[in-house]
Amino acid sequence: MDITKSTVFVVGGSTGIGAGLARRFAAAGSTVVTGARRNADVVIDVTDSASVLRARDRVLASHPELSAVVISAGLMATEDLWDPAHFDTARTTVETNLLGTIRVVDAFTPHLRERGAGTFVTVTSGIAFLPFPLMPSYAASKAGVHAYSEALRAQLAGTGVEVAELVPPAVATVAEAKAMNPSALDLGDFLDEVMAQLAENPTPREILVEGVLMHRWAERDGTYDALVRRRSAALANLPGRSVR
Repeated sequence: MDITKSTVFVVGGSTGIGAGLARRFAAAGSTVVTGARRNADVVIDVTDSASVLRARDRVLASHPELSAVVISAGLMATEDLWDPAHFDTARTTVETNLLGTIRVVDAFTPHLRERGAGTFVTVTSGIAFLPFPLMPSYAASKAGVHAYSEALRAQLAGTGVEVAELVPPAVATVAEAKAMNPSALDLGDFLDEVMAQLAENPTPREILVEGVLMHRWAERDGTYDALVRRRSAALANLPGRSVR
């Protein structure tokens, strides 16, 4: 992936990490089209197949040279699994994070295959590898995107289309986020590391910044159980709950 002259469609490009990536790609010299439900170049709702196809058609009509698709749209929410009402949150989270990613990939795969070159950048999370029990469906959906990315890469082997999985840790995308989570990585620092790795040749299979390595390799390093126990302390914030 040549970050200096690609044409990139960033889904979820109006806020957060997606917006940051869109700015960095543009600054590097690429042509960038942003997609989101609002405040973007193209309207796209990843939970709606018709909306995804309309967005694809609009993007390809104006940018037939499109060479990369970044799928950064996502939903993060806490859930109380003792409360059956959490299921609505679970369904919406999976619909957005996992099925939304699949819809976008399906929409643009024929174009990139026909080009014989291109890049999908899927966005997962450190939580996909080291669950945060307060956000169970978010963790499950991102773990699903990881597995899907692996399968997609294998099925696209030999087509010239590559798949890079971006695995963020906690990132302070707004000023308030740093106050709520002092360990969150500053957005600018995160993007510095990400763009440096995306500029590598070949493009890495996984984009892993320094701050996410403890999550990605927790099982390998034997720290998984202790870290999950530590993260489980946040369950005490749920109503009527205490953690021993």
